[in-house]
Amino acid sequence: MSANPIYLPESAPATVHGPYDPQYDPLVSRGPGRGRAYAPTYWVDSAGEAPPDDGPVAADTDADVVVIGSGFTGLATALFLAQEHGIKATVLEANQVAWGCTSRNGGQGQNASGRLYRSQWIERWGVDTAKALDAEIRGGFETFRELVAQIDCDAQDGGHLYTAHRPRKMAFLANEARVMREVFGYDTRMLTQAELRERFCDDRDACGAMLEPDGIGVHPLKLAYGYLSRARALGAKVHPSSPVTGWETRNGVHHLRTPGGTVRARAVAIATGAYTAPGLSPLLRGRYFPVLSNSIVTRPLTDAEIAATNFRSTTFLTDTRTLRFYYRLLPDRRVQIGSRSAIAGADAEHPRHYQLLVDGLARKFPALRGIRIDYSWWGWVDVSHDMMPRIVQPDPLQSVFYALGYGGNGVAFSAHAGRRMAERVAGKGGAECKLPIYDSPLPGHWATPFRRLGQAMLYRWYHLRDERA
Repeated sequence: MSANPIYLPESAPATVHGPYDPQYDPLVSRGPGRGRAYAPTYWVDSAGEAPPDDGPVAADTDADVVVIGSGFTGLATALFLAQEHGIKATVLEANQVAWGCTSRNGGQGQNASGRLYRSQWIERWGVDTAKALDAEIRGGFETFRELVAQIDCDAQDGGHLYTAHRPRKMAFLANEARVMREVFGYDTRMLTQAELRERFCDDRDACGAMLEPDGIGVHPLKLAYGYLSRARALGAKVHPSSPVTGWETRNGVHHLRTPGGTVRARAVAIATGAYTAPGLSPLLRGRYFPVLSNSIVTRPLTDAEIAATNFRSTTFLTDTRTLRFYYRLLPDRRVQIGSRSAIAGADAEHPRHYQLLVDGLARKFPALRGIRIDYSWWGWVDVSHDMMPRIVQPDPLQSVFYALGYGGNGVAFSAHAGRRMAERVAGKGGAECKLPIYDSPLPGHWATPFRRLGQAMLYRWYHLRDERA
């Protein structure tokens, strides 16, 4: 494997504090940059001081394993490599620790991964495989729960609510609740509109809801900082401002060039999510689809506003729109809400995407119409072409591994994905390797060159179906 410089030309200045680029687009930008500032998220502003890292790579060095990307997956991989296999990885991060999706998401840790419901697992693979996959995803949620219990990350353990945004969606949710109870053994319950409003919140956009028992809301950057501290305490090294600008493999050794020096390693684990530069590895070319997701966070709610919205729970919510809204009450009584919006990075700053969230908030909670918005940001989500993630060694002849394609459901499962990728790197793995998310690489798609055009057409259709049908 070899590659031309990806992120920066060799003559680029050695700055380690580049400005935030609101129009960054993984499909057209040279790469995420070097040492760029974080997006202006609520999480960054409230996480407190970052724990120590190992600074940028400053000289040529050798490593047993290199992990590219320091988000949830990369840090979890380094943590489990050290904790369970005695391997001290070197993590290379182009910008700041957890700079990408990990510091920009909604903090909703669900018992899920990918975009498919469990009923769709049955349709695609049959009951037996669906049950085995459920056991793996459920085990992944327990991995997440164990880590969250050991890290101060403002955890809110209250399950997850799927809210029906149209009466016809209640039947869909009722079927999902039945499948989860009867096939998979979950204590999943349906709530009427009155029960939802009385027991959880007065969401005026909801006709009822499905309550899943498993779900933990977290402060994602505090959680990532916890992963960072634990991984480094076990011997891992984490180098920010160290983008991979070139990659060659000679005699089975990977030579990863960074602005500060070349890191040589026997194995490489890729954990760059939607921020994967197109030229990083041919094993990933055209294998995922980056999609933008926007978020806003309000000022803290007053007592009167809490009463008017009847927030009685911090259980997080997702509605049944295809271009879904995800929202929750944060520990400091702010409301966070997010959804999909722009197609391309060049359009990300257009006011209509911000207005979509403001209008959605007011539709769900009329008492919050006109409330001051303190934070607004966006970030890229890695969606696979078949809507399910992969944690794989795509080519058995190459010591290259990746974990990608969560589709917006990676807050929780990324911890377990890191554990499984660490096992793969260490040459281990059990019966779970036969499951669909482990036994094949991310699929390509014939329409990849036209994905943006197709996405624009689909978004228009989804909006008509969600709002007018």
